[in-house]
Amino acid sequence: MNETITPASDWNARLSEERPAPTDGKRQRPRRTVKQTIRHHTPVLAFYGALKLIGFASFMWLLDSAGNYRTRNPRFGGGAHPWDVLATWDGWWYQQIAVHGYHPELVRIPGATGMITLEGNSAAFFPLYPALIRLASELTGLGSYGAGLLVSVLASFAAALGIYAVATQLLDSRAGLAAAGLWAVWPGSGVEWAVYSDSLFVALAAWACHAVLTRRWLTAGLLTCAAGLNRPTAAALIAAVAVAALLALRDRRDGVLRPLAAMAVAPLGLLAYLGWVGHRMGDYGGYFKLQSGAWAHKWDYGSQTLDVLTSIPVGKTTYLFAWPFADLIGVCVVLLGLALLPLLLRLRPPAVLIVYTVLTVALVLGSQQIFSNVSRYLLPLFPLFLPLAAALRRLSLAHQFTLLGIAALASGSYAGYALFELGVP
Repeated sequence: MNETITPASDWNARLSEERPAPTDGKRQRPRRTVKQTIRHHTPVLAFYGALKLIGFASFMWLLDSAGNYRTRNPRFGGGAHPWDVLATWDGWWYQQIAVHGYHPELVRIPGATGMITLEGNSAAFFPLYPALIRLASELTGLGSYGAGLLVSVLASFAAALGIYAVATQLLDSRAGLAAAGLWAVWPGSGVEWAVYSDSLFVALAAWACHAVLTRRWLTAGLLTCAAGLNRPTAAALIAAVAVAALLALRDRRDGVLRPLAAMAVAPLGLLAYLGWVGHRMGDYGGYFKLQSGAWAHKWDYGSQTLDVLTSIPVGKTTYLFAWPFADLIGVCVVLLGLALLPLLLRLRPPAVLIVYTVLTVALVLGSQQIFSNVSRYLLPLFPLFLPLAAALRRLSLAHQFTLLGIAALASGSYAGYALFELGVP
């Protein structure tokens, strides 16, 4: 693969030339009309939607065929219908927050010893997604389940457009279409159309990165701030925007105020939520104590990841929180990500994508957690789609859809069923 992305410095120079000069405060004419915008984005939405629908139908068929959901707890992968599974596990917590709000506290389990010593609490889940569920419910009259699915589905399409925009910016529209298609079939993509916050986070992250690439600093800062209200791994995005802003200041482009504003605004969402939870708990480290004591999710410098990576290949399941089939998929995802990372670096993408990708990988693999979650936690790594998109753009649209369509059919198992029914998402 010998495609290269234009270096960041060249991108900045080119974008500077393309950007129209200010017009004395007068509103600039939009580049596209609404009709042109719809015509431009419809193929991307149709391509992603068709692939996602194939994977979703496959997932529902597998659930119905196996029937295991009928005997499971409705909170943990069960329900009366196959689609009820989409609102279980974390989805149950998000619905509780949307309906009842937060009550942050650290409550010890009487007599508990070992890793799990605290009762689960909704404060472990960030507020933006459940707030949108509540808003959607009030606007549409849907219950928390329907409103949650609506928010997730719409956010998944917004994410597809954001990924398309980034790939198109750095390669071309054919690669952008392939990247949007990869978002539909990637391991962990079963949560894109479920009551989960992942689609919303990826939408915010992709558009924040695109805003940096197009030098819309305040937009990048605001989107990153919103991402910080959605998932704690927004820390990687915050750092990426900060590094990009510092490079802009070093190179003396875009002035001083706008990059500094992006740096100042970007971390506010994450810090505000962590600070609020800590204040309500009476312990400013309360969020991290809750994650560790109730979910055994903590920073361990990659010790558990290494344990799983050395256990699965030799058939051992003595590691922490073993879910063999889902964990095998997780190992494959980790290896795929590590293989694609040097190919991404070879393309010489702008710093915002490199920092975001590397830090996301480090945050996920450096943490102790239920390893079957890894394919979902690595789902936000859309920059890794770029090397594959660069190769796929050589194919005709029909061949692209055929290849990704086969992956979509298989994704019902590796990206959906394995996550919800054979592991813990």
